Amino acid sequence: MGTDKLKIGSPAPSFHALPGTDGKNYSLADFKDKKVLVVVFSCNHCPYVQAYEDRMIAFQGDYSPQGVQLLAINSNETANYPEDRFEEMVKRAKRKGFNFPYIRDEDQSVAEAFGATHTPEFFVFDEQRKLRYYGKMDDNYKDPSAVKVNYLQNAVDAVLAGKDVQETETYSVGCTIKWK
Repeated sequence: MGTDKLKIGSPAPSFHALPGTDGKNYSLADFKDKKVLVVVFSCNHCPYVQAYEDRMIAFQGDYSPQGVQLLAINSNETANYPEDRFEEMVKRAKRKGFNFPYIRDEDQSVAEAFGATHTPEFFVFDEQRKLRYYGKMDDNYKDPSAVKVNYLQNAVDAVLAGKDVQETETYSVGCTIKWK
């Protein structure tokens, strides 16, 4: 898709009633009480996403008490990627024990509104839902013990502290979003 990426400082694109693997429907407004909203474009089949899932779970566990919410959105088309179908998302969320909502963007309008291009790709919004960071989680998808820079954590820590994010954009490493 030739969509423009959200610019730093842009408001979070609204979305409504997207189905979650927990049986609930989610809208942007459901997270209004959170200090920070982290939206990650995700999926089931991408090995990069799979390499980050445990880190995503740990991140949510660590940051939830501080009013931070991680929200994973799968926008991939499923004709060629049947493992990304909603039923498979439900199974994966259960199997992995996701502690964050995992929702389906069937018509791909949310990914398009964000200008998302990869899985995983993280977008950090402050309390006013202004974009403060987008890009990758850290600098080593293969080996969590070899990570030197935690881009996502640094951005969220800065936002929580009321400071400017030092590195506002990084290039997401991962699979491309599979467009219809």
